[in-house]
Amino acid sequence: MVRWALSVVVALSAVVGLAGPGAAAPPPPPNPGDAEIGAGRQEVDAKAARVGELTGALAEAEARLQHLTDDVAFTMELANKARVDLEAARREADGARREAEAAQVEAAAAARAVEDARDRLDEFAAASFRQGSTVGSLSAYLGASSPQDLLARAQLLGAVGDSSLDAMDDVERTRAEGANKNAAARAALALADEKRAAADRAAADADSARITAQRAQQDQASEARAIQEDKARVEGELDRARSTVEGMEAQRAQYDRWLADKRREEEAAALAAQQAVARPPVPARPVAGPVGNRVEIVVERALRQLGVRYSWGGGNYDGPTVGIRDWGVGDSYGDYYTVGFDCSGLMMYAFAGVGVHLPHYSGYQHNAGRKVPLSQARRGDLLFWGPGGGTHVALYLGGGMMVEAPYSGSHVRVAPVRYGGVLPYVTRLL
Repeated sequence: MVRWALSVVVALSAVVGLAGPGAAAPPPPPNPGDAEIGAGRQEVDAKAARVGELTGALAEAEARLQHLTDDVAFTMELANKARVDLEAARREADGARREAEAAQVEAAAAARAVEDARDRLDEFAAASFRQGSTVGSLSAYLGASSPQDLLARAQLLGAVGDSSLDAMDDVERTRAEGANKNAAARAALALADEKRAAADRAAADADSARITAQRAQQDQASEARAIQEDKARVEGELDRARSTVEGMEAQRAQYDRWLADKRREEEAAALAAQQAVARPPVPARPVAGPVGNRVEIVVERALRQLGVRYSWGGGNYDGPTVGIRDWGVGDSYGDYYTVGFDCSGLMMYAFAGVGVHLPHYSGYQHNAGRKVPLSQARRGDLLFWGPGGGTHVALYLGGGMMVEAPYSGSHVRVAPVRYGGVLPYVTRLL
């Protein structure tokens, strides 16, 4: 490009210099020697070789960075999963605690009923000795007027006693059932508390793994930036060296042209000027077609979020939300106080438009629909990366393109499908 520009400038200068029939011949231009041009070319070759070395080193560093970025994405989605599981375990433990408290209240009430029944039975027994009525014991017998009356009073006294004992048995059964229910509820509470504790530990482990992965990613990103800066510096030196050589070569060519016939200079300059003006036409870009069925509704909802920033933990069925702390890369970009989407949050919002409510974890979204071979992927299918789809999720648009919320510091975008590491099956929800 520099050489082309210099040749155009030289050609136009020649035209200007030769304009008019009475113009004087220009003085001879500088003529660099072969040794000077050779030394410049050697410097260009050395700089180009160094750029090649740094390009290879940068490619390796970026490959390691991409691997660590995938690890970060996977651990962040696992942290999402642990957060979802922990919330479920807490709800289960709270429900078991309420049931245990209710069972304890019932058991206490049953125990009090047993004590009340015993008190009433004791009172009946004492009254049977004190009263001279049909409910009394000894006085009832002594007050009988005939053998038949005595028998009737004995039967009535037995019936009242049996009834009290039956009532006592019912109360005892109620107390036993209450005690059993209380024991079962407490066992369920203990199990629920164990699950919640396990979920707490899993969430803590997931956070620890996420922080470790993010630190490794940050270190690798710093290394890649250092190589990129070194490469940019050497590329600048290479450009300057090339410009110097090209300038000397242009001076040599200009000197040679000065020695040639003036007419040939004019023709060469005119031809160079014509070539400088010529440019190929720019083809028009195709326009996307209209949105129609349920798949297009999902795609349209996702594409309407283009440019919305990435925010880890952000997004729900209603749109972008403030993210959550990840104590690492996400925090360094302010995800926890900025509204946006993460990868699974964007899919939640897109599919909610057609009544499909996905959980906020790409691993669960991976199992939310029918598996289809990647080679048969259609517009609206979900693409996944990482074990069990737990690293990243994107929406396939067709034609090798996808829409995604990629990582902290970026935004919702349309990009070519990254086939490196993509799972061999897509998930079809519609």
